[in-house]
Amino acid sequence: MSEAGGRAPLAGVRVIDLGQIYSVPFAGAMLADMGAEVIKIEGPDRMDVTRMNGVYADADPGADPWNRISMYNVVNRGKKSLVLDLRGAEGRAILRELIGRSDIVMENFTPRVMRNWGLDYATLSRELPGLIMVSNTGYGQGPGPYADYPAQATTQEATHGLAHVTGYRGDLPSKAGASYIDFLAASACLAGIAMALRRKRRTGRGQWIEVGMYQIGCFTVGEYILDWLSNARRGERIGNRHPWLAPQGCYPCAGDDQWCVFTVRSDAEWRALCGAMGQPALASDARFATNAARMQEHDMLDGVIAAWTRTLPRDSVVATLRQAGLPASAVQDAHAVHFDPHLRARDFMESVDHAPERGMGRRRMLGRGWRQQHAPLAIQGPAPAFGEHSRAVLREVLGYEATRIDDLERRGVTATQPVSRPMAAHAGRSISEMVSLGLFHACDEAYRE
Repeated sequence: MSEAGGRAPLAGVRVIDLGQIYSVPFAGAMLADMGAEVIKIEGPDRMDVTRMNGVYADADPGADPWNRISMYNVVNRGKKSLVLDLRGAEGRAILRELIGRSDIVMENFTPRVMRNWGLDYATLSRELPGLIMVSNTGYGQGPGPYADYPAQATTQEATHGLAHVTGYRGDLPSKAGASYIDFLAASACLAGIAMALRRKRRTGRGQWIEVGMYQIGCFTVGEYILDWLSNARRGERIGNRHPWLAPQGCYPCAGDDQWCVFTVRSDAEWRALCGAMGQPALASDARFATNAARMQEHDMLDGVIAAWTRTLPRDSVVATLRQAGLPASAVQDAHAVHFDPHLRARDFMESVDHAPERGMGRRRMLGRGWRQQHAPLAIQGPAPAFGEHSRAVLREVLGYEATRIDDLERRGVTATQPVSRPMAAHAGRSISEMVSLGLFHACDEAYRE
């Protein structure tokens, strides 16, 4: 709650979330963390794909696996769930009515979908000039030959060139991470919404925020694009090395799969590294005297450095390098990050309680990457069960009578249960079985704390 007025920053703002998978749903989760009322829309037979993505609470799918899986619960926390069959005119008319009572609508369909439904910004804004609309697509709404192409984050990494410069020299192009561009797109959605809300406060008019993930991806490789335009030089895959500083790398430490990373940014830091390694004579070796020379001899230096790091515990290496003034870090696995004392001190991991009937108890979730001094933020509640708020939203927001809602449920326009009951491929398997099959790497019992 903020100090002024006791309200969260976005209290009183209503958001319609038509998003699927990560980009728009995660942006909606951040808006909910900031106090907005976020109503997630799904179809009776078209659930968000994240309901089949991740692991089940306690590895138990339960009677409602679509409500118990990890990724859905993380990226949809704090929202309400309304089920509407948008394939039919009646469901779309209800959605249109709901949009008319809301401040923001977010979607990440291909451009033709909202146009075909008559729910595109050009149409809606004629009657709702104060509406803020976010359209997150793979390639933008046009112009451009790719506008109507479907997109997915992994293929986007190839399209905009990130995969070309990710990986090891002489090896295959690689993806940077899980749905990397989706989460950058979510940040772009939030930035656009912040500016649009400010404009609406000044003018009373809304705005269309059109996010193209392709362009966002190109922005992430902007230096390579500029290098080509200026120098006709293509980027290349260089693994953990730096394009113009040496040495830099990921080095083995004592123990199984223990690693550290660091960068030398100047001749002074090179001398500090030589001292830390107990090899001060290297600092005066002409082969390594300048950064250009070290770049030339990087392979040799990697061997020298690795011979030192692999004899020592990882944390000892990192502490020594930091004391010498070098930027250094341990390569932490998921366990280490989960229990990291710095993240704990900053309350990055938050506990979320689920209603007893959900059978999920208290769960830890990732918070946000920022804090606000006069508006402490927090996850407002768990992700909703499928259709959990369908009746309440229709009644309280749209004023529908119970008899009308009953009729809509009878005819499948709205629902509180999905038509089909999809499950993740690993559903029904024990944790040990999933580990033995290679579906899970390992089971860490400490996570149960």
